[in-house]
Amino acid sequence: MSLVRASSAPQRNLLSPALALLTSRALAHLILGGYALLAVFPVLMIVINSLKERRYIFGEPFALPNPMSFSLIGYETVFSRSNFIQNFANSLIVTAVAVFFIILFGSMAAHALAEYDFPGNRWVALYLAIGIMIPIRLGTVSLLRFMSNLGLVNTLLGLILVYIAQGLPLAIFILSQFMRQIPKDLKDAARIDGASEYRIYALILPLVRPAIGAIGIFTMIPIWNDLWFPLVIAPSAQTATITLGVQQFLGQFVSDWNAVLSALTLAMVPILVLYVLFSQQMIRSVTAGALK
Repeated sequence: MSLVRASSAPQRNLLSPALALLTSRALAHLILGGYALLAVFPVLMIVINSLKERRYIFGEPFALPNPMSFSLIGYETVFSRSNFIQNFANSLIVTAVAVFFIILFGSMAAHALAEYDFPGNRWVALYLAIGIMIPIRLGTVSLLRFMSNLGLVNTLLGLILVYIAQGLPLAIFILSQFMRQIPKDLKDAARIDGASEYRIYALILPLVRPAIGAIGIFTMIPIWNDLWFPLVIAPSAQTATITLGVQQFLGQFVSDWNAVLSALTLAMVPILVLYVLFSQQMIRSVTAGALK
């Protein structure tokens, strides 16, 4: 009897940590699953109800569209009575061009800060860090006056320049930290082989691809969703972005729920698709940044 008790005690001690680990994992997955459901549920409701007739939106808001309730009248209203195509094209141009130059200029500046120990290097890094902490919207009045003097009001170029200035401090700060981790021997070997500094910069870029992916994602979403600067700098019908265009459309069709839900769906679907496509890249980027 004593031998049975002695053998069962170590087994109980072994099971307790495993059970505690399993319980903690199950609890973590339960919390994360609940948060994901809470975040996704409103989006699903908007998309589902945008495909219904108006009476079914209020009568059966949680039901999926069926042959009786299915309707595309909201999307027809959006495409026929708004400038959705032009607004979408404006947002696509502004976001793509701004993100491209943020990554290009940010990587160049980060390479210079990480590679060359010139006078004032740390002060430049500190200045960029301050640019991260201070919101650019505090200088809206000065920016608007500056854009007006340059004749860039109601132009996509004005928006692109503002977004580049907004995203550069964070891009330079992150990329410089990654580039400092690259072995110096690798760059010295390239110099011995006769590579120019521009060639070395091109060779380094693939090595910091996780950081570039993170910067691309974290700058793309705020630019696409921004309403402030399009409203202040480029509010005309020809230069309005999709966020501003949807906001103006909702003001006109506030009682037409089919059109409202359809407009919201069209505004958020592109960025959701991009997020799903690049979600794995974002996870790898954040993980790499955490390890650094």
